Amino acid sequence: MTEPRQIALRPPETVMRLSRLGSLHQCRLSFMRILLRRLAGEAWRFERSVFDIDDKGVGHAVYTAHGPERSYSLVAFAHDLPAELRSDRVIAEAWDATFAMFDGVPDAADIERLSQNVPLQEAGRVSEKELSLSRANRSVRLWAHVTEALAEGRQPDRGTMDDVGYLMRTTAVYGSGKFGAADRDKVAQRPEVHAPFQVEMMSVYLTRWFVRDLVEHMARCKGGAKAVALAPDIARGLGIGNSTGLGMAPFLINHPVLVNNWITVREEAIRRVRAISNATPEEVLTFKDRLARSEISVARWQSAHEIQKAKLAALRADLDDLSTHLATFDFDVTHPWDELAVWAEGGLSEEGQEMLLSLILEPYGALVDGLASCMADDSGREAIDGAMPVAEVCALLERQFAWARSLDWSDKKTCARAWYVSEEKLEPRLGERFEEPVEDYEQPLAPARDAVAALSDLEGWADEAAVAEVLLKHPEHRHTVRRAQISARAPYGEIRDNTISDQVMPIDMLRAKLSFFGATHFDPRSDRWVRICMFAGAPYPTELSAENVDDWVYPGAPE
Repeated sequence: MTEPRQIALRPPETVMRLSRLGSLHQCRLSFMRILLRRLAGEAWRFERSVFDIDDKGVGHAVYTAHGPERSYSLVAFAHDLPAELRSDRVIAEAWDATFAMFDGVPDAADIERLSQNVPLQEAGRVSEKELSLSRANRSVRLWAHVTEALAEGRQPDRGTMDDVGYLMRTTAVYGSGKFGAADRDKVAQRPEVHAPFQVEMMSVYLTRWFVRDLVEHMARCKGGAKAVALAPDIARGLGIGNSTGLGMAPFLINHPVLVNNWITVREEAIRRVRAISNATPEEVLTFKDRLARSEISVARWQSAHEIQKAKLAALRADLDDLSTHLATFDFDVTHPWDELAVWAEGGLSEEGQEMLLSLILEPYGALVDGLASCMADDSGREAIDGAMPVAEVCALLERQFAWARSLDWSDKKTCARAWYVSEEKLEPRLGERFEEPVEDYEQPLAPARDAVAALSDLEGWADEAAVAEVLLKHPEHRHTVRRAQISARAPYGEIRDNTISDQVMPIDMLRAKLSFFGATHFDPRSDRWVRICMFAGAPYPTELSAENVDDWVYPGAPE
């Protein structure tokens, strides 16, 4: 009888380093895949009830998803945007298309109200009936190519399509109370949107449908009777692009419980699969299929950024090494997935290790998919436990930040950066502390530095003293004590790196969050912003079925 093997979760000291977080890949527990599994499993019904857009591409449309209990509608506004106004920057004031996700089915009065506000984005105001607000711009080169080809009665060039991957890219998808939209609390307990970012993912999913319809409409306006629609397989290959910058980076620091839940769930899924004693031939076949299709995806993944180019080269070498290893690997060995994971720790880069760990989950939906229900944070904001003894607070801080004590915080390189909020756009920015006048506006986004400072003051107090006494004298440590107390139940909530050093790479934080969204083909344009693609390869809402809902993210998915 096979002796059970005890597999532990990987420790936070390993998982929560920025270089590893910046190497994560999508998996079965990514939010896009969670959403589509539910939509298919519950047989949601989709309709386009309005498409009132003229031959200049101006107008509005409504796309509705009808679920077992509720409906959600994307209200889309298409605009004729002059080229000189097109910008992916968050400070832009005009876009090719703007959107609101409506709670229910909008009537004429709702659409009129939204038409006066949604195109203005931040300058407008929406209501509690709206769950998100977003905007998108065309990929000008690809849009022109596709429109011209379809208008002439032919399909666009597949290579050109693959080079870009999307006809429009969003520059922001706002939710959770911004600009008057409904707070998360309004919908958090609805089963269909309880998992994180389900409203936003549904908004992007329906936006993709709208974009396909819009480009085909513009081709018909140009080509008349000879115009054709996109071939289904070509249309399916298109995703929605996204430009994400520093505004997203502090999220991982500001939401320790939520981040802990995401990471814990992924690590638990990995642990469960590594603990499997024997893999069936069907499970091995599924793994090998997803690996082969991942190799195709990685071959198509391009980036001009030097850091990402190096990571891509390492990943491609990793996949070659993995294929060589698998050629002689015996899947009949006990605990084959654990054996592979242990081999990868010594044989692959962090990119390769994390891709392998995502791939070994693929055959085991029944074992891991249910963990999606554990990824939200329903705890709310907690009060500081002022009665906690100083010794206990110090122990919690040491558990998370002992590594930070070895850093020289008097060295300018160690604290070279400062996070602040832009007065113009109310968005996070990262400034040079000793070159710009930003320190007076610094946000508490340096947990390691602040933990070391708090420990220095706390250690001067008696072990049994209540931490409230310390905070009366040192209120500047309140946020650090709160984080320490949260860490007692959220061990994966803290990044184990210095977030203000001269070497910090904000794109690692962006990559980590976007991988949980389910993004692919990360393309950094600097160390502070990145382009991605979402839902590329996914079936459109009217095509969604149990057969095509899960492996669409890999090239060559069944139609």
